[in-house]
Amino acid sequence: MFQRRKTVNFMLGKVGIGSDYPVSIQSMTNTDTRDVEKTLQQINELKELGCEIVRVAVLDKEAADCLKDICAQSPLPVVADIHFDYRLALKALENGISGLRINPGNIGSETRVQEVVKAAIYYDVPIRIGVNSGSVEKDLLEKYRGVTVEALVESALRHVHILEKLNFTKIKISLKASYVPLMIEAYRKIAQKVDYPLHLGVTEAGNERNGVVKSAIGIGTLLAEGIGDTIRVSLTGDPLKEIPVAKQILRSLGLRQEGVELVSCPTCGRCQINLEQLVNQVDKLTAKVKEPLKLAIMGCVVNGPGEAKEADLGIAGGKGEGLIFKKGKIIAKVPEEKLLTVFQEEIEKLRRSDKDEND
Repeated sequence: MFQRRKTVNFMLGKVGIGSDYPVSIQSMTNTDTRDVEKTLQQINELKELGCEIVRVAVLDKEAADCLKDICAQSPLPVVADIHFDYRLALKALENGISGLRINPGNIGSETRVQEVVKAAIYYDVPIRIGVNSGSVEKDLLEKYRGVTVEALVESALRHVHILEKLNFTKIKISLKASYVPLMIEAYRKIAQKVDYPLHLGVTEAGNERNGVVKSAIGIGTLLAEGIGDTIRVSLTGDPLKEIPVAKQILRSLGLRQEGVELVSCPTCGRCQINLEQLVNQVDKLTAKVKEPLKLAIMGCVVNGPGEAKEADLGIAGGKGEGLIFKKGKIIAKVPEEKLLTVFQEEIEKLRRSDKDEND
């Protein structure tokens, strides 16, 4: 197990943030926040998959007003993402948000920042300072001749100092970049300078094919070093695709136990069943399983019970059939066309036994 970097700790709604709490999964809706029904529907879908914190864009006063209904009905703590207009931040705080994402330096004069901070203290709402490689101040770009680790860190510290001057310390920081080495080094450097919780992510990571790899490397590297307290896997398109990736990053590092770990072989000439289809079917039907299960779908008996003996349940393919094994021991031989059905039944038996043991 990795040694977590020690941080300030606080609550964001009902979710604990900081080194005393598990690393939490965050996402952001891509609905129009002014459409309360669609936004709440997506928030509920995100929660069902394992999301724990949700961020929404607040573009105008109408969106800020809609937060009252969204926050009242949301099953997840809602973070308002606001730029430039301090009045939107004040309205969002009044309407029940659990977190605020701003850059104090871009919402106006010091007086306006003071108003927002006073309201955040009153409503007991933490603030995330979100610095992106595309939003670094012009003077820092000139000073460091472009977007560099030093520019990102100094930008974040500049915003931190604004809040600290106002005796506000419920701060979370993100330093996102689309270039993974830059992102990693920026987080490493800020982690040495402050003890505030860090929100990890690779910004503008791209579509699923590119974004999954970038996020796994960037977020995973830092988590393996004990850096990071909340994470978001940013993928172009449907945010529901982000949650399974985030869960697997945490699980692969031993930072999460719940949910399914699916082990499958790459296939070779020995495989005589449609393994890829079977793996995808099992992956889909177990996507919402909360119990900690390790499942193995293997192409043949060579890579079956032997190599996957630690799996709770597994399949080893044969010619038009498959062996189902449990904890490395074969319990049934099943025709290929019935493998998925029988395997699903065995999964449900395991889940019921787990629930009975915990009751």
